[in-house]
Amino acid sequence: MELEAQWWTGQLAADIHQALRYKELKLPSYKGQSPQLHLRRYFADLIAIVSNRFRLCPAARHLAVYLLDLFMDRYDISTQQLHVVALSCLLLASKFEEKEDSVPKLEQLNSLGCMTNMNLVLTKQNLLHMELLLLETFQWNLCLPTAAHFIDYYLSIAVHETDLHDGWPMVCLEKTKLYMAKYADYFLEVSLQDHEFLNYAPSLVATACVASSRIILRLSPTWPTRLHHLTAYSWDFLVPCIERLLIAHDNDVKEANKQKGQQTQSAQHAVFQPPAPSAQQANAQQHVPQYLQAHQSSLQYHHPASQQQSCQQILSSTHTASYPLQTCPAALQTSAQARGHVQTGAAMSLAVPLEVKPCISVSYNRTYQVNGRYSCITPCFER
Repeated sequence: MELEAQWWTGQLAADIHQALRYKELKLPSYKGQSPQLHLRRYFADLIAIVSNRFRLCPAARHLAVYLLDLFMDRYDISTQQLHVVALSCLLLASKFEEKEDSVPKLEQLNSLGCMTNMNLVLTKQNLLHMELLLLETFQWNLCLPTAAHFIDYYLSIAVHETDLHDGWPMVCLEKTKLYMAKYADYFLEVSLQDHEFLNYAPSLVATACVASSRIILRLSPTWPTRLHHLTAYSWDFLVPCIERLLIAHDNDVKEANKQKGQQTQSAQHAVFQPPAPSAQQANAQQHVPQYLQAHQSSLQYHHPASQQQSCQQILSSTHTASYPLQTCPAALQTSAQARGHVQTGAAMSLAVPLEVKPCISVSYNRTYQVNGRYSCITPCFER
């Protein structure tokens, strides 16, 4: 979208935000019925890697993945052709969101490792044909808001000097804002990896990313009144989406601890590899008391990651935010159900219901409470 740089800080920020909220009500429907849905994660990661390679903005990356999702939802495409479709989506999105000199060139795309591994060579004619097909599919309308288009506006007031960290005043506000931006960007990328987040309105996903970041950073109140008013989403509306984000964060933390433990164990074996015992040592070991040999395994090194607390909710079900838990105000009421329609806090609901399918990566646990404190230990700022 041709938006002025840092529009969320200008005088027209509220009007632009309202226009984006109106446009998201008219987004095309997504049914998740692609025969190649199991390959979706791979191509979403491919678009993310290529966009990072060319330093494209998050809005271009998210728009490219959204175009790919909609196109895959309507066509049965071969795996080899999906590479061309994914890169064409990225080209269209970059032309729409970036300046001309930032758009990847044909030669640069052909030099990518994924193209050489698949023995694919993009030609100008093929790209033009694919771009025309994409544009006709979307009726030449690429003004499709994603969560990346909302996140900066919500981050502008995500942290305030009146917020508390673990019940104490914050010492460094700027450092807190930096951590908030990093975690919000992380959760934004998490939402890009799972097509189930397409069942929520983009503004709701962006809002849930901010709320999840506040939970991880242990900021209170969890959902302050200022964010409630700016986003027009109450806490009850956000809980299902926040649950998905925190479950994904849980899995990432466990996987990181698992890899760290494996690396530490490998280093321990490499550094502390015992030498072969001599004949005298072997003879002496025969007289070692049996109870030492029986408990020898308990004397070996245990990595502290195995003792790290799992990221689970331990707070009571009572929410301590600074406003009552209720649905959106009358002017922002919606008839969309929590898991039947795309959720939105605007005055109207989307006309086309979406089919909600089980999450393919994690089990959806509605008892995973997020209306309290999140116990995961994070590298947060010091008080």
